[in-house]
Amino acid sequence: MEYFKITFQPGAVEVMVPQGTSLMDGMNEAGIDCDFSCGGMGKCGKCRVRILKGASGATTDERKLLTKEEIESGVRLACSVKVSDDCTVELLFERNGHKILLEGQDMKIKLEPHVSKTCVEVDNPSVKDPRSDWQRLKDAYSGGQDLEVPLKIIKGLPELLRDANHLVTAVSFEDEIIGMEKGNTAGVNLGIAFDIGTTSIVGYLMNVATGEVLATVSTLNPQTKFGGDVISRIAYAVDEEQKLEKMQSAVIGAISDLVGQAAKKAGVSGDDIYCMTVVGNTCMHHLFLGINPRYLALAPYVPAICQPMVVDAENIDIKINQAGKVLVLPNIAGYVGGDTTAVILATEMDKSRDVKLMIDIGTNCEIVLGSAERMYACSAPAGPALEGAQISSGMRGAVGAIDHIYFTKQQVEYTVIGDVKPRGICGSALLDAVAGLLELGIIDSGGRLAAGAPGQFWDRIVEQDEVPAFLLAAGEDTDHGRPIMLTQKDIRQLQLAKGAISTGINILMEKSGLEMSDIKEVLVAGAFGNYLNPHSACAIGLIPKELENKVKMIGNAAGVGAKLSLLSTGEFRRTADIIRLVDFVELASEANFTEVFAQTLNFDQRRGLGHD
Repeated sequence: MEYFKITFQPGAVEVMVPQGTSLMDGMNEAGIDCDFSCGGMGKCGKCRVRILKGASGATTDERKLLTKEEIESGVRLACSVKVSDDCTVELLFERNGHKILLEGQDMKIKLEPHVSKTCVEVDNPSVKDPRSDWQRLKDAYSGGQDLEVPLKIIKGLPELLRDANHLVTAVSFEDEIIGMEKGNTAGVNLGIAFDIGTTSIVGYLMNVATGEVLATVSTLNPQTKFGGDVISRIAYAVDEEQKLEKMQSAVIGAISDLVGQAAKKAGVSGDDIYCMTVVGNTCMHHLFLGINPRYLALAPYVPAICQPMVVDAENIDIKINQAGKVLVLPNIAGYVGGDTTAVILATEMDKSRDVKLMIDIGTNCEIVLGSAERMYACSAPAGPALEGAQISSGMRGAVGAIDHIYFTKQQVEYTVIGDVKPRGICGSALLDAVAGLLELGIIDSGGRLAAGAPGQFWDRIVEQDEVPAFLLAAGEDTDHGRPIMLTQKDIRQLQLAKGAISTGINILMEKSGLEMSDIKEVLVAGAFGNYLNPHSACAIGLIPKELENKVKMIGNAAGVGAKLSLLSTGEFRRTADIIRLVDFVELASEANFTEVFAQTLNFDQRRGLGHD
């Protein structure tokens, strides 16, 4: 087989690939992260690159998504171009600068570290005291009580005791000694908590003895290059065993890099970290552990395991102390994972007498309704549109994304992440745009654009593929020179997303027998949820309008739950009780699902002048 060289600019990154390899796969081989929102299916048009050398003819899919001028200038889609010669490629997308939600609502707890360290002075052996090395250590450590001990510790114990002049530190987990260290190191005991999201990974390095956060680190989840959502990643992972290993390696590598960054920030070593907690949706959970997620995508969508897990760090090659433990929070169901368990833990819904509605809006949307008496949970497939994957000018919350839109009496105003020229709109701006146009009467309750035209902003209604579109930013005002528009198709995608979430809420209300008046608080979690305007969400019916004044943003509550589980054995044990308290509802299997979904597609229209 013939091989060709791809050179990626800027940076002159080179990689050799077999003939017929896509540029997308070449980028993956070169370690270049790009957000392939549609999983490389040639549907989203977000992986634009410019071929500087070695171009071939544009495909049918590219001609649908790129303008004639772009194609003539060498712009192509990385997922569509197949390598047939040496080529040079200019990367046109931002490789960093994403806005990642780091913080949540912290709370006080009793500190009960999982791993403890005890300095032990062991008696010297003698003719009169010929006890074994292990017996002398055990007598000094626990008064002779039985302890579990790995064989590898026994193997190294004789040399360690004598090299340390019989002063050592025992590292223990529950009733097992998991490590032995020379001298007195009992004062150094750190842990790190990770929230593995579909889009991003956030880690918190902590002193488990004090609860202090020493460093916070984050990165995009490198698995985005295999697909923007869990379904596309499952499809990739189950194709062959090597691809599953590649996806696990990507996330393990990213986490190990973050461990190194956090340790450097705090001025410590990765060997000082003895415990790690991990939360994530069920797919991220399986991929992190190297479990095949195949059956998450096949009815009845059963996970391999739901219970809490404790894994030896050395078994998954995490770059913390190799005697350390990795604690993985339990899943609730196939599409409601440990991240939702962590949110319930952080918000104490399992302890609340008041009924609360929790909505975690990310790439997927998890909904939980209830109290300490009983909770009901479901998953709504709303993420792709709200994350920008299926929106014509959509993008994730990165530098250059319009994040909020305001309609005044005179003009359309907006804010942009990074205070730069806009490149597209993220989910919160999509909600603002549709809510504002609903209030102005430019979109009707059925989602039809230009419903009330002519009138205010009539001059911004243009045609896109022979259907109406609303101009948000003209080409001369954008970073890339292309106009940013809200199309009729975009509105439809938002309707489907908000319909899925509304359906989930309505069916959980029906299952629980609760009324809207019973809900005392609406907790909105997650990156997207943290930046949405509650009024916009209620104006379009994503959240019931009766609950607008009860909405509370709680930030990255999954991350808070991960931290609580790291600092307290009691909190980690509580997660097992939480999953027993939650009834999972599979929306698609409900007899009235189709009927309820159809009823929730329409917007709740509010007419007015918008924001003054």
